[in-house]
Amino acid sequence: MAKQILTIAAVSAALIFSSCASNNVSRVSSETVTDLSGYWNDTDVRLVAGEIIDGCLASPRIALYPSQHGGKLPVVIVGSYRNKSDEHIDTEILTKKLEAALVNSGKVEFVASSAERNELRAERIDQQTNASESTAKSLGNETGADFMLQGSVKTIVDSDGKTMARSYFVTTEMIDIETNKKIWMDDNSSIKKVIKRSSTRM
Repeated sequence: MAKQILTIAAVSAALIFSSCASNNVSRVSSETVTDLSGYWNDTDVRLVAGEIIDGCLASPRIALYPSQHGGKLPVVIVGSYRNKSDEHIDTEILTKKLEAALVNSGKVEFVASSAERNELRAERIDQQTNASESTAKSLGNETGADFMLQGSVKTIVDSDGKTMARSYFVTTEMIDIETNKKIWMDDNSSIKKVIKRSSTRM
């Protein structure tokens, strides 16, 4: 009986001490590479988005557009990126990175996404009734996009048990909205990770 009481007391003490232990948290720069699990992360998003936009803006159809249209910049919208990988990937983070890179490049004009347009249209309709005539924004005066960027994320996984290789393929297409012609394509495969699992078992 005494032995059982001592065991219970020891376990209780261990639980109390473990609950009091604090996590060790350190702040790092947003540019710092933090690859903990080997899965898709913020560093991958940043690298891939930058490479995609660099390639897109350098493509002849986009680079030559202003000279062929009286100095007018191409108007672009980012559509959906489908996650076809074997893991959970929030592709909206990637599309927002692409949007920011396109807008900040100064080489294209950018229009709101489908969801954003619905909210803006509701606001304009509301203004027709509730805003003054001098400040209410008119209906049917939106800027239509010339091109849409669409794509997908896929993975190829190779494993021999303790070692696993994960390769990411981010496919991107720039499509002429009026004609459905694909004017530029890219298959980014710059992200490849080799993960070695520890043989230690807890």
